[in-house]
Amino acid sequence: MTTSEATSRSVLVEACTAAGFNVAHAEPVRLAENEIWRLPEDRVIVRIARTGQWAAAAREVAVAHWLGENEVPAVQALSIEQPVNAGDRPVTFWEELPPHRNGSVRDVAQLLKQLHRLSVPSSIQLGDLDPFVRIAERINAANTLSDEDREWLQQRHAELKEQWEQRPAGLPDCVVHGDAWVGNVADTVDGPVLLDFERVSVGPPEWDLVSTALKLTTTGTVTEAEYAEFCELYGTEVTQWQGYELLAGARELRMTTYAAQYAAAHPEWHAEAQYRVDCLRGRVAGRPWQWTGIM
Repeated sequence: MTTSEATSRSVLVEACTAAGFNVAHAEPVRLAENEIWRLPEDRVIVRIARTGQWAAAAREVAVAHWLGENEVPAVQALSIEQPVNAGDRPVTFWEELPPHRNGSVRDVAQLLKQLHRLSVPSSIQLGDLDPFVRIAERINAANTLSDEDREWLQQRHAELKEQWEQRPAGLPDCVVHGDAWVGNVADTVDGPVLLDFERVSVGPPEWDLVSTALKLTTTGTVTEAEYAEFCELYGTEVTQWQGYELLAGARELRMTTYAAQYAAAHPEWHAEAQYRVDCLRGRVAGRPWQWTGIM
């Protein structure tokens, strides 16, 4: 067991003891920015957020309940008093889904259409979308990159933030998922289910649509036929909007700085992080690029 896993398990034990769950056979699912564990005997998923994210964790739980009330298929938070404070970190508890796989771009389109139609809830303080949350911290943590590359990323960050303040008008603002991609949709026997509400906020719906568009234009992981179906189902072709390049640039920067931050603690991802920087800086010719997903 690594030091990070042992630390995470310690928080898990404290939280589960407080909430009354059996932690004896807990299994790590994913230990990244947020740490995810499975409690097989209780069929519960435990999510350990970062220190200082209490309000965000509480908002995720509230959003899950709100989506359920509005009949948007979504993973459900348990009806217990939560988050639980353990090791000065907010911990939340969720119903385990039945066997599933990642959703399709078709599923993403259908769920986003349902979500974006909802009125902004008055009972939850969602806040405005921030496309650049944690980017500065990620650049600072990216110690495998050269100083020159980090300075370029900082300049790109500043440039995009300035453009965001002057972004062109588009579709009316609404509740947005904030990180809408196939990895945050589970394809279950009962249909697609929306996951991960950490970035739910109020903002331009185009932000949610850009994630799938990038899979065609930037990473090449979606075919033209799949993307055409996505646009037809949702009813908008976001790449034709004049603000697309701005939002796409912000998304690409997020994807790159996440990889760079992750590579700082995981040497096996150094090459991928550098490759993404090289792509953004024009050192790699021709889109789409073949970026490997960080797991």
